[in-house]
Amino acid sequence: MAKFEPDDNQISSKRGSEVSSVQPVDVEPLNQYVCERVKLLRKRKGWTLEQLASLSGVSRSMLSQVERGIANPTLAVAFRIAQAFGVSLADLVDAATATQRISVIRNDDATAIFRDDKVCRIRTLSPLNLEKDVEFYELRLKVGQRLKSAGHFSGTREFLTIQTGTVKIESGGESLTMKKGDSGHYIADIDHVIENIGKSEAVIFLVDIYASDR
Repeated sequence: MAKFEPDDNQISSKRGSEVSSVQPVDVEPLNQYVCERVKLLRKRKGWTLEQLASLSGVSRSMLSQVERGIANPTLAVAFRIAQAFGVSLADLVDAATATQRISVIRNDDATAIFRDDKVCRIRTLSPLNLEKDVEFYELRLKVGQRLKSAGHFSGTREFLTIQTGTVKIESGGESLTMKKGDSGHYIADIDHVIENIGKSEAVIFLVDIYASDR
């Protein structure tokens, strides 16, 4: 998972954003599988809900709702849970997607929202079972805001296309301006920044491609 750094003014507590991180819905097959897998992994570890809550930063009540299929975990919450188990987000959902020949992420799927705050909105567009190789995002960056990302795995490159707006890219001590229709790529295993220097929201399609030997 790409290391998008949170806005400095965001609530620092992991539990502070939980209210908006779960969607009470009729759980679809893939998400039902994830809910069941969370419970299975917890039981295998011999952990209580309280222990998993402490390790993941996700509240006990939320974890209970997820395990019972009452709530749909968002991408960010599922990522925290996966980290607590010591597995990747892809590993958490791989078995559910292995038999699917066509996988779709719907435009209104709230679980695909990785981040949504005063700085930007990041929606994942790549199937989670492919995330070990490539990650595909839609980034909506608000006027005057900067998205700073820590370096990813060694050898990672980031590709982006500007759908609307004007942005400045910084990587490795270099910077350049990109406008609507421009595409580019840069080294992403070091700190890098995307800044909206235009007069309207910038919409960017972003792809992280990891080195095969990582």
